[in-house]
Order: sequence, then C-alpha cells, then structure tokens
Amino acid sequence: MTFAAIRPPLQRPRSATISGVCAALATHFGGSVRRVRFLAFLTTICGGAGLLMYFWLWALVPLAPSDTENRRDVRRSVPMAMLLVVASGISATIVVLINLGTGPRGSSPFLFVVALTSAAAVAWSLGVDRHDTSRSERYGAWVRSVAAGIIIACSLAVWALQPSFINSVFATAFMIAGVALLAAPRIVALWSDLITERTARVREEHRAEVAAHLHDSVLQTLALIQNRAGASSEIARIARAQERELREWLFEGDAAPTTDCVAEIRSIAAAIELDYPVRFDVVAVGETPDDAPVALVAAAREAMLNAARHAGGEVSVYVESSARTVDVFVRDRGPGVDLDTLPADRLGIRESIIGRMARAGGTGSVRHGTGGTGTEVHLRIEEQA
Repeated sequence: MTFAAIRPPLQRPRSATISGVCAALATHFGGSVRRVRFLAFLTTICGGAGLLMYFWLWALVPLAPSDTENRRDVRRSVPMAMLLVVASGISATIVVLINLGTGPRGSSPFLFVVALTSAAAVAWSLGVDRHDTSRSERYGAWVRSVAAGIIIACSLAVWALQPSFINSVFATAFMIAGVALLAAPRIVALWSDLITERTARVREEHRAEVAAHLHDSVLQTLALIQNRAGASSEIARIARAQERELREWLFEGDAAPTTDCVAEIRSIAAAIELDYPVRFDVVAVGETPDDAPVALVAAAREAMLNAARHAGGEVSVYVESSARTVDVFVRDRGPGVDLDTLPADRLGIRESIIGRMARAGGTGSVRHGTGGTGTEVHLRIEEQA
C-alpha cells in the first residue's frame, strides 16, 4: 500500500528574484524553477493569462514564516525599481529623438510609456521596496528623484523641440506628474497618518460606548457583589479580579505598559488577592521612578504576602515618593507580630524584608500598627547619587 507524498506548503520564499511566485510553485509541485518561469513567460505572450495568474498568486500566496522578529525581512535580487527607471530613461530618449525628426504625433505613445514607467518605479519604491531589507531609504529617494527628473526633463525637451499647443499641454501635464512623483512619499505618509488617526478615533469612540454601557451594568453589578459578599469571601475576590481585568481592558487597552514601582505593587496585589482572602488598597503619592527598585518591590511583595497569610481582610499599601527617596508602608489589621518573640528559624521577615533592604542600601522595619492593632511594615530606599 502506497501513500501519496505530502507536498510542501505553497509559500513564497523571503529571498526571491522578484516576488518568489515561481519558486513557490516549483517547490510546491516538485518541479524546476526554470520550467515554471518559462511556462509563465509562454502563457504571458499568448494572451496575457500568465501575467494575470502571476499577479493573482503574488497577492494571495503568503510569505514563508520569518526566522527573526522582523516580519518584513524580504530580499529581492532584481532591483525592479531601478530597471523601471532605466526603461523610463530609454523611452524618454526615444521621445527626444523622434521629436528631432518626425514630430509630436510619433512620440505620443512613448510619452505615455515614460509616464507609466516612472510612476511604476515610484510605486514600487514606496510599496514593494519598503519591505525589502536590502533596499535603503537613500536608494528609494534616488529612484523617486531620478524618475521625477526624467519625466520633467522629457516634457521640457519635447516642448522646446516642437513648440506647439499639443506639446505645451503634454509638457504642463508631465511637469505636474513629475512634481507629484516627488511629493508622493509625503502624500503617502499623510494618507497613512490620516487612516491611522481615523482608525484610532473610531476605536476610541467604540471603546467609550462599550465602557459607558458596561459601567452602567456589569461594573456596578460586580461592585454590588463585593459589598454584599464581604472583602474576605471567595465570591468577592473573584468579582474584584473580574472588575480589575474589565477596567484594565476598557481604560488601559491602548496604553503603553508601565514598569514603575506602583505598577509592580498593584500587579503583585492583584495576584495575591486571587490566592488569599484579602483586599489590598494601594495608594501612591508623588512621582514614582520609572525603574522599580528590585529589592524594594521584592520586600514589599513579601510584606504583602505575610499580611495576606496571617491577617487577611483589608490591607493598606502606601507608596510615598520624593526626589530622592521611596517609602512603602504595608499595614494590616491582624493580630500583629513581635520580632523578639519569633523563633530563630523564622527568617521570612528578618531576611526577606529587613535583610534584603539592608543589602540594597535601604531600611526596613516592622512594628505594631496604630493603637497596637495590626502590623506596619515600613520600607525605605534612597536613590544613589
């Protein structure tokens, strides 16, 4: 019993001659690239079906997966934009030579060839070569400048050699086209910015409508569940987690992720609340540093874990920042802790909080809360000069 061989997927290679269509077909069907190219050329000259099929496959056949993080690492060995510029220059030369002899009527078809090849060179430079890692921005600027220069120079030469009304019209139209080619990058950039801005505005309006609806229904329901169930209950913890995720999706969906001290502590609080019957109230005062001190965040996490394990209920976390120092206070309403009465083998507070802060050049202290109720952990670290 025999089985048919599994064909490779139809994917265009990222290193190609022009687009990789023929190479993709040859790999998929197990044939020769030269035969596929010859068949494409033969069907193109016999009615143009091969050319249509080529462009159709170029648009629909995906690229092979990239081995790097850059998804646009495509390399093409044929400088198509430069070849189009050369074709435009040859056509412009033919136009000038014709106008030296037979007049404008014989040069009209070549004038359109000059316009089409110049426009194609600019379009290729702005569209296809923009994803080619082997084509620099200077190369693209050179292609666009030369293409615009050829079309402007050709129109002026035709008008100078054959000063007639029809040539004046051609010269004016071609000069406008040349200026448009020079301005094409700016026009494309403005159009892209306009589309991006419009998309962002539509997304923001849709997000605002969804947020208003959910705020009036789902968020209020989740808040009511928390108030009725109690801060330490399982239902309240699940409702609080869902409320936090929903608010982050609604109001922080497009915001850049932050890594400051307060953001780290809020993330830690959210994770602990899912595992313990506790509710953290994180309050920040002052401008927090962009880079969260690792030792401070780790010690704060240990203090918050201790409060969740041994106290539960409501736990307050205050982050106070100044120009040189960052203070973190973790206060619970549990039975409290006395360091002098702790066994010697209990190193969680001594090493994970106080010792860690001391090794980082900061200070950590543990004392009873206000009125002798609960525990207050104070962490302080100064910015190194």
